[in-house]
Amino acid sequence: MWFKNLRAYRMTRGLEFSAEQLEDKLASRGFKPCTPAQPLSVGWVPALGEGAEMLVHAADGRMMLCLRREEKILPPSVVRDLVKERVEAIEAQQGRKVYRKEKLSLKDEVVQDCMPRAFSRHAELRLIIDPKARWVLVDSSSASRAEEALNLLRECVGSFPVLLPQTAHAPAAAMTSWLANSSLPEDLQAREECELRDMGEQAAVIRCKGLDLYSDEVRQHLQGTTQVVRLALGWNEQLQFVLGDDLCLRRIKFSDALVKENDELMDEDRLARFDADFALMAPTLTAIQDRLISLFGGEDNA
Repeated sequence: MWFKNLRAYRMTRGLEFSAEQLEDKLASRGFKPCTPAQPLSVGWVPALGEGAEMLVHAADGRMMLCLRREEKILPPSVVRDLVKERVEAIEAQQGRKVYRKEKLSLKDEVVQDCMPRAFSRHAELRLIIDPKARWVLVDSSSASRAEEALNLLRECVGSFPVLLPQTAHAPAAAMTSWLANSSLPEDLQAREECELRDMGEQAAVIRCKGLDLYSDEVRQHLQGTTQVVRLALGWNEQLQFVLGDDLCLRRIKFSDALVKENDELMDEDRLARFDADFALMAPTLTAIQDRLISLFGGEDNA
């Protein structure tokens, strides 16, 4: 349940439904496994996982949802080989050339024939709606996967306008200044890992790991048009993460003290433990998101 990534979206208007109303709306798109010929299926499952019944988990004014995704896996190399076999068979039997349009049709046939025997890959993605803070927090480093969840939510509720936050100061420029001037905010700690990118014509990428980020070696790279686009940080002894210039937090690790705070519930009701962990995690994620926005000069509403 603990988020491993954080991609945050700003709600542009107040929430127009309650948790109970959202539960009813999501029921129309509950998850159903792929049929034999279906390549992809997405839908909602209980937010608290196995053993729970409610699709929406509400606590302290926040709501958590869980999207399940099933995708059939067909290796491209297998499809190519089967198409090649069919093309060669047609050319040999009919004595004619198979052109691009017919090859595309053969590819579709191969995919449909193989789909019932394909392996399935399953994944779950959780998101938190925080109406008071006006954030939607998505556990995904992938913009496309986050948008897939938001689009399904829109299908269920009719309209759900959100935007990626835009800050007054560019995150890459701010992170570059932090390292170049050894001036990280007091509540942030550098963690010996960063990614640098030349913003000029070369567009070179330099990945540093296991280095003192305040060293002369790193500072030399930051001369000219090179900027920090990812930076590993710690925050208030609660979180460790890699911050990107897209404001996405990747590889989040919560402190042991925070994760173990509800250990007394370990042998009791699993759902009660899940609920207690959610009560710890959600405000922590909201707090770090608000803090980062403030560090980059606040939101630019222009």
